[in-house]
Amino acid sequence: MEFNKLNAQEEHVMVHKGTEPPGTGRFNKFFKEGTYRCRRCNARLFKSDAKFDSGSGWPSFDEAIPGAVKETVDSDGIRTEITCAKCGAHLGHVFRGERKTPKNTRHCVNSLSLDFTPGAGEGER
Repeated sequence: MEFNKLNAQEEHVMVHKGTEPPGTGRFNKFFKEGTYRCRRCNARLFKSDAKFDSGSGWPSFDEAIPGAVKETVDSDGIRTEITCAKCGAHLGHVFRGERKTPKNTRHCVNSLSLDFTPGAGEGER
């Protein structure tokens, strides 16, 4: 599988499981119609209608595109890491039970892990 070229910050987050500082990501306060994709492999991850402002400082989604995201319990046994199901790139973490949306789920994602395709293309809505 070929991957997109990543800059040092993107590699730190996506390959080495880093985290960008809260409130600094380009998609944190970004609310346009479209699809969020994996920055590393271009896989579709989240639709814009699942995005909400959680106040956390990172882009938040209450659901992923089915089959797009893999969940793995962190080594600390407390948090659940989310990775791209296609390429394994680190995206962030998922939290449940916070009651921030009716779906009661928050995928907390690093902006550096994402690209965005505007519009509601076929199968996107």
